[in-house]
Amino acid sequence: MSNPLLNFDDLPRFDAITPEHVEPALDTLLSQASSALETVSQPDFAADWTALCAVLDVITERLSRAWSTVSHLNAVADTPALRAAFNACLPKVTEFYTRLGADQRLYAKYKAIDAHRLDPAQQQALRNALRNFVLGGAELTGADRDRYAQLQERQAALSQKFSENTLDATDAFFYLATLDEIEGLPKDVAAAAREAAQADGLDGYKLTLKLPCYLPVMQYARRSALREKLYRAYVTRASDQTDASLHRFDNRPIIDELLALRLEEARLLGHPHFGALSLVPKMADSPAQVIEFLRDLAQRARPFAERDLADLRTFAAEQFQLRDPQPWDWPFLSEQLQQARYAFSEQEVKAYFPLPKVLEGLFGIVQRLFEVQIRPDQAPVWHPDVQFFCIERTLASGQVQQVGQFYLDPTARASKRGGAWMDDVRARWLRPDTHTLQTPVAHLVCNFAAGVGGKPALLTHDDVTTLFHEFGHGLHHLLTQVNERDVSGISGVEWDAVELPSQFMENFCWEWDVLQGMTSHVDTEVPLPRALFDKMLAAKNFQSGMQTLRQIEFALFDMLLHTEHLPGNDFLALLQKVRNEVAVLQPPAWSRTANTFSHLFAGGYAAGYYSYKWAEVLSSDAYAAFEEANTAAPSSALEVGQRFRREILEAGGSRPAIDSFKAFRGRAPTLDALLRHQGMSQN
Repeated sequence: MSNPLLNFDDLPRFDAITPEHVEPALDTLLSQASSALETVSQPDFAADWTALCAVLDVITERLSRAWSTVSHLNAVADTPALRAAFNACLPKVTEFYTRLGADQRLYAKYKAIDAHRLDPAQQQALRNALRNFVLGGAELTGADRDRYAQLQERQAALSQKFSENTLDATDAFFYLATLDEIEGLPKDVAAAAREAAQADGLDGYKLTLKLPCYLPVMQYARRSALREKLYRAYVTRASDQTDASLHRFDNRPIIDELLALRLEEARLLGHPHFGALSLVPKMADSPAQVIEFLRDLAQRARPFAERDLADLRTFAAEQFQLRDPQPWDWPFLSEQLQQARYAFSEQEVKAYFPLPKVLEGLFGIVQRLFEVQIRPDQAPVWHPDVQFFCIERTLASGQVQQVGQFYLDPTARASKRGGAWMDDVRARWLRPDTHTLQTPVAHLVCNFAAGVGGKPALLTHDDVTTLFHEFGHGLHHLLTQVNERDVSGISGVEWDAVELPSQFMENFCWEWDVLQGMTSHVDTEVPLPRALFDKMLAAKNFQSGMQTLRQIEFALFDMLLHTEHLPGNDFLALLQKVRNEVAVLQPPAWSRTANTFSHLFAGGYAAGYYSYKWAEVLSSDAYAAFEEANTAAPSSALEVGQRFRREILEAGGSRPAIDSFKAFRGRAPTLDALLRHQGMSQN
């Protein structure tokens, strides 16, 4: 028990785990899990749900928690030693889970379980398990079975390498700019760049491709040459378009191989392509349905996108004498146009959103709406910036009950994967070994700019929206009342519905009553003025047509890549074909954005990126229920909140997502609210 990865009595010992602990712990747990699998697969072991859980699920849950801890550290605190330990264990872990999911003896046990003796959540978990056995190759035999296992191991290794290349290529670039070159850059961004240079013993301003630095350069730096330098570096990361010294990070061969392996896997399992295989456990019925949905939405959005672009071209010509703006000019021009049209800038707004105040407001709306309390808590963490919180509920008896706990890691830093995500540490589970209720724990990870000069981190409004988004995922995991681990919280929720709570929460970032409680100027402590909010609201759907088409471009490319594309052919040609169909702005020929498209090649969204827009239909329609309640009687919004908590958040994956939506809304979803919320309604 001296190995902290083998201690499951409480929360992970992030402060004590070292790379040297990883392989011994995983080897021990994998051995125990293999023994448990052999035990339950014997002919004399009962085909009983509870008995199987008590032996097999208990140890595989420990294995999953330990591996999740290692994977998390690899994402937020990458070091050469940790990466080596992770990669040494990855094929072993992949092999076990592949073997587990394809074990025909275990599959037979599950098929023999009497579902009538199970409660509804267990029945849903059993249905999912039987489906997953089929998807896991349990019905394959002979050479096909062996090949399937090889495919899983190779795909896992390739996805990890894709992620490593993306991180390393991002971290490898920096540009040391002069004071003149950074003209227009916001003061806090410039100060952070100055501090970064000084920390390396350099003179000047260290600009990187981390988003808290890269985006402000693209939006505010007045020198086109500087924007071009960073833009070119950013869109050619992990490709053959960079300096020869960085070609070792080129992800093109990885993409080609992954696509070939995915197609082979799909055909082994009886599907024509990976798109069809991917949709088996999702809400959407077929790739054709998804493609039709995306093209229909693109057709509705296109007139608005064309108007957005025409406005931008006119502004560029009249105000900057730019007749032919380049790709690195568009973000700058968009920011300038927004400021000119709505008389405010994102930097002006940013001063009103210090992170501590934003958290206070976020927690406030969650506590009021979902009848919980959030308070600071204590736990070992992996970095001083990380905070830890507890969610509690006061019962009718007056007793305070712990609902769940979560870590918040808000700031960007070297050796931390970019983006924002929620991941589970452990799930809610009525444990079959101790007969006690295990409460859920989650990670919430973002990449905001750190505070400068002793001041707190300041968030853009987009950052605030990101925080609310990830917190929505957290609520889905943490507020569940389902006791069956496999369908508790986000577990078992269809991939194209899992964004419903996260996108739902984003809407509150546009509510005046909410913003009043989460804004305080970093210098004066004055809340956000109503006049400034009205300008923000007027600008809410600024360029929403172009933004919608951009997301459709990603989603359509993804689905066509996994249905029509033949591995070995040039996927850049397919991407260009998609852009010709839906985009109103074209990037340069040397752009290689697909090479860092981690959602598709390292993040589980392959043939599933459409989920963001699909779930946005659900979330917009769900939020419309709050708008209707506020119009009828503001107090009734609390009743809607209780219903959302009960029918969506608490239900987790214990029933199909469409059933949960209908239980909340009283009907099937419609597209109307999404178009209205994004200013693209024809009415």
